[in-house]
Amino acid sequence: MQWRVRPVVPISKLMGAVAILVLAAAFAEGDPVRWVLGGVVAAGLLAWALRDLFFPVRLAADAAGVTVLTGLARRRHLPWPQIERVRVERTVRRGLRSELLEVDAGDAIYQFGAHDLGALPEDVAARLGELRGAATR
Repeated sequence: MQWRVRPVVPISKLMGAVAILVLAAAFAEGDPVRWVLGGVVAAGLLAWALRDLFFPVRLAADAAGVTVLTGLARRRHLPWPQIERVRVERTVRRGLRSELLEVDAGDAIYQFGAHDLGALPEDVAARLGELRGAATR
């Protein structure tokens, strides 16, 4: 099983980068500082979108364990015995509700949102629980 970024996420980031460049062209009026700031922001969004396009799988699981994407493009395999718990962290701040899937590997905690997984964290946690239970039998 694997969970990946939805295609709409990198497309939105690419559209945001283009919008920043259009705004810079419209309002920079020869000001190099505005061009540089617009270029830096657009480059950051472009890099973020390219990561989503080239490395869309954020979480994969099989009978041996879980593989997570760390950093920009590095993968780390976590065997089931190394994983202490998998849970959904729910928070409400300023009226906004968010859910994150937490994979606790003891030395590190990996968190994934619904946009990272392309699915609800609660559903992914349930599937991981089923897979972990089947693997330990």
